[in-house]
Amino acid sequence: MTGLSPNYYTATVPERELGFGALRGSGAASVCVVGGGFAGLNTALGLAERGARDVVLIEANRVGFGASGRNGGFVFGGFSRSEESLLRELGPERARDLYSGTTRAVELIRTRTARYAIDCDRVDAGVLWANWFRDPQVLHERQRLLEQNYGVRWEWLPRERLGSLVHTQRYHDGLFEPQAFHFHPLKYARGIARAAMAQGVAIHEQTPAIALERNGRGWRVRTPDGAIEADQVVLACGGYLAGLRAEVDAGVLPIATYVMVTQPLGARLDEIMTTRAAVYDTRFAFDYYRPLSDTRLLWGGRISVRDRSPAQVEKLLYGDMLKVFPRLDGVRIDHAWSGLMSYARHQMPQVGQIEDGLWLAQAFGGHGVAPTTFAGELLASAIGEGDGRWRALADYGLVSAMKPAGFIGAQLSYWWAQFRDEWKDRMEQARTR
Repeated sequence: MTGLSPNYYTATVPERELGFGALRGSGAASVCVVGGGFAGLNTALGLAERGARDVVLIEANRVGFGASGRNGGFVFGGFSRSEESLLRELGPERARDLYSGTTRAVELIRTRTARYAIDCDRVDAGVLWANWFRDPQVLHERQRLLEQNYGVRWEWLPRERLGSLVHTQRYHDGLFEPQAFHFHPLKYARGIARAAMAQGVAIHEQTPAIALERNGRGWRVRTPDGAIEADQVVLACGGYLAGLRAEVDAGVLPIATYVMVTQPLGARLDEIMTTRAAVYDTRFAFDYYRPLSDTRLLWGGRISVRDRSPAQVEKLLYGDMLKVFPRLDGVRIDHAWSGLMSYARHQMPQVGQIEDGLWLAQAFGGHGVAPTTFAGELLASAIGEGDGRWRALADYGLVSAMKPAGFIGAQLSYWWAQFRDEWKDRMEQARTR
């Protein structure tokens, strides 16, 4: 591939903003970041904000090509691993510190959009967690757990109130996360790249790293048309593996998810939702969607080991959309796409030091906008200031994803969770007849 994948986001970023030149020849750097997604960009910008010089970022394709530039655009706290699991595994203090890192990241993203004047269609309308099922226990338990253990208050929305905001009979009660927001992720990625470049970071697109070698106390990163001699290297390649270190690539499963965008709905948008909040539901295999500034509806969902074609994505997601909003039957889909996320077996980011001068940030799963920003801050602080806070994630290190069996296990786990959701839904419906 030689360019950004065709989707709604690429179609709405001005072409003049889509170019950072390829690397030609050799050079030196204090830090070389491999990967132009949110993790790599935030590390590079965090280093520049701390006064680091001679930082170089290389991207095999285009900045924001991967999950960072094609995701649902939700910006909220937490990780793919549940808050309950973090409490059980880490204890209340450590769990709260990690979770707080992601909520601080949400505010940092909000701050950076203002500080660097990044026009990314930011919508400060919060996020709704809508209950697909009648049983409200999951909502009560999560609301209580977040407030008591994490100091986070989500507002309870009874069914009548939720129904006045999202006009569907599908949902029951819900929770509202007021500090969350949603945005155009590719515009934000490009804006962060420009902010980093303005502070001296060199960014090179169409520059894959084809080899990584020790060079004395530092590293040599080879590219097709040159090389970078760097004191330190950060690998931030996500689901699009670079093939530089076997143990790094072995640590994640590239998993696909799907997104589509409707035609402009105009006044019809208010017929289905009068809120401008983003929405996702309580199933494991949940739908997620949000209204866009041009009155389109962005709709995402599904998890698979298969990276499907646009036509296949549209067919799958269209049926999902009509289960929630049957009145949208016949609406045209203008964009549909898929993309790869990186998942670790423990469902947590892999962030830290592999060996002296070699750092890692990957495995953010489907909950990555705030955690990638958090990771970038941890690594920038570690490299630039000798800060050891990155060790807070040491319990979730670089573990094998057990490929290829891991792909089979992941798909079977998804199907099983999907079956349980469908079975629970059928049982609830049967009890109400």
